[in-house]
Amino acid sequence: MSTESRRLFILQILLLLTACASDKSSNGQLELVIGVISYEEGKQAIERFAPLRKYLGDKLGALIQLEPTFNEKIAIERIQRRTWSLVFASPGLAAITIAEYQYFPIFPFQYTTNSHSIFIVLKNSSLRKLKDLEGKIVALGQPGSATGYYFPLYNLYGLTLAEILLAPTPKTVLEWVAQGKAAAGAISLEEFYLHRRKLAATEFRILFSDSETVPPGAVLIGQNVEIKRQELIRNYLKEAPPTVVQDVGYLPNSEPPDYRYMISVVKRVASINARLNSKPARLF
Repeated sequence: MSTESRRLFILQILLLLTACASDKSSNGQLELVIGVISYEEGKQAIERFAPLRKYLGDKLGALIQLEPTFNEKIAIERIQRRTWSLVFASPGLAAITIAEYQYFPIFPFQYTTNSHSIFIVLKNSSLRKLKDLEGKIVALGQPGSATGYYFPLYNLYGLTLAEILLAPTPKTVLEWVAQGKAAAGAISLEEFYLHRRKLAATEFRILFSDSETVPPGAVLIGQNVEIKRQELIRNYLKEAPPTVVQDVGYLPNSEPPDYRYMISVVKRVASINARLNSKPARLF
């Protein structure tokens, strides 16, 4: 299925859910919207979250919608509008959502290994150090991505790039480097291992690996949910059947991650956001 077909499929699903929600809301039933970044896996996200939607719907007597979005940019737009009641957020999205939109973290995602931001280049590239990217075209992820956007820009601070390209997905970052559209690209180490198999004809090399371990993502709850219901939702998520918890990947008996350092990185990058569309892009 092409990317455009996937988008159309997701849009059709969302329109169906919205139509259902309108019918229910006319009867006064409570509605809650769960937001999640799905990249190109919208159908799989819908299937994974189906048990959770049913479980919460039964417990709360509510209509639980799921809104999978293609990338972080779209997710931030939805969060700005306070559309999402619950957010299953990646680390960068969690940090900006907490810092700027006053959502509250309640549970961490299951921990992953190799959660580091890296820059990749072609194996035969002449680039050897991060400072060699001076004057080059670099592909980044979307605003909201810790490993594809915030940490890379933090590490590039002080350089002047010929241009910054914002890729819609981590896979696209690799594709642009493979095609020579960008001299280097930023991605997480685990995403690199996942997607490079799909580009087996191209050999890549890691130019730079950030030593900072990225915290896990988190389940966040919005202020558009009244306080008493926030506590109910938290308790129901904590007591959810293990199969439901495993499907969506959070840790119901653990404290939320500490995002203070991540938030400081987000704020530092915010100081140069206005320059990122310039050619050249001066990151200082």
